[in-house]
Amino acid sequence: MARLLIIGALTAELGLAARMASAKGARLAQAEGVSSGLERLRAEGADLVLCEVTHDIGWLVEQLAAERIACSVIACGRNADAAAAVRAIRAGAKEFLPLPPDAELIAAMLAAAAGETEAPVHRDPAMAALLGRAAQLAVAQASILITGESGTGKEVLARHIHRSSKRAQGPFVALNCAALPEALLESELFGHEKGAFSGAVAARRGKFEQADGGTLLLDEIGEMDPRLQAKILRVIQEREVDRLGGGAPVKVDVRLLAATNRDLAAEVQAGRFRADLYFRLNVLSLHIPPLRERPLDILALSAHFARRFAEANGLPVRALSPMAEALLLSHPWPGNVRELENTLHRAVLLAQGPAIGPEAVELTPLPPPAVAAVEAKPGAAAPAAKGVGGLVGRKVGEVERDLILETLSHCLGNRTRAAEILGISIRTLRNKLHEYRAQGVAVPAAHPAMPWAMEG
Repeated sequence: MARLLIIGALTAELGLAARMASAKGARLAQAEGVSSGLERLRAEGADLVLCEVTHDIGWLVEQLAAERIACSVIACGRNADAAAAVRAIRAGAKEFLPLPPDAELIAAMLAAAAGETEAPVHRDPAMAALLGRAAQLAVAQASILITGESGTGKEVLARHIHRSSKRAQGPFVALNCAALPEALLESELFGHEKGAFSGAVAARRGKFEQADGGTLLLDEIGEMDPRLQAKILRVIQEREVDRLGGGAPVKVDVRLLAATNRDLAAEVQAGRFRADLYFRLNVLSLHIPPLRERPLDILALSAHFARRFAEANGLPVRALSPMAEALLLSHPWPGNVRELENTLHRAVLLAQGPAIGPEAVELTPLPPPAVAAVEAKPGAAAPAAKGVGGLVGRKVGEVERDLILETLSHCLGNRTRAAEILGISIRTLRNKLHEYRAQGVAVPAAHPAMPWAMEG
């Protein structure tokens, strides 16, 4: 369940928004103003903040940044108050939610903040076997290492495990270790005391404390700095955390799930990941096969995404035509379920007529076979110029830039998913995009139908 903090009086339209969010499964907290809201964020954390435009959103966003609290703020207000909406966005709000609220818009907002709450969609025997093993392991208390390529659905599986566990009534807290700078990640994980650093004007509970009695997912843990790996190991061993600037440890009761698209055993051999932490995390393990190895899931997931995005965008629910299905089945899906989800989102928005036809299915371009062969065999000799003729004479930086921007365009501006398809961290992608903007290059923005996909 998404943890939603609402700042404002729960009367009239904002109260209706709160009831809609609660009906969608959100765990609600409320504060009358931004000061009391900040106090609740320090103590309890949240996945998302919904704040009335009548409050000082700019001050709240500045305080969150100063205190290293990573939480998106969505402004809300009446459609007629366009000037207030613009001020809120300029002040740092992630998006604007018009009032009176729309139930489907709130559902999409919560789904983007905390992931889907439904059971994993599947039809292939390989995935059925995996979910059977997951159900068996869910009742245990030991750590689980979830592995798989980018976009296979590791966080969806982690949430499914939490809902099937004895901790289902406790919180589920997820943190992407690759999405935050090291200093911010440390504060997010362990919390801090007042005065721990410049901007720490009050004590704040970190993700471990927020997940007390429940489950904590550390996504992309293979990206974590070795110094923080040592601190994670201590939390697992001692069941206590040391806040930044703290004088005494704080006991926590958390089940830890970790996810990665890296081969952690190879990372240990290369000296980039601590062996002792690897063995602590890998008490139990689950590996999600890539989508190309579970073909029966392709059409099941496609129908699911087509229905979801049609409902979210107020469009008629259309079935896929046989030709569109054949096109989807013929694609290797290097970006896995995330790529399929993006493809179906585009198809729903582009489709015309009674069914989703092949003309609405825009697949992510694949690398030329000769180039793919070299990538599959590091160290292999370069192919003949025929396979890469279009690249000869171009600078590596230009080719990289075009690949990044084209992938981002096909992901409808979604930074996180583009980074996963490209096989780079979100931090690296953001740095590249900042560099391109500085050069005067146009960078694709998030599609208007999915504004919460925008990352930086």
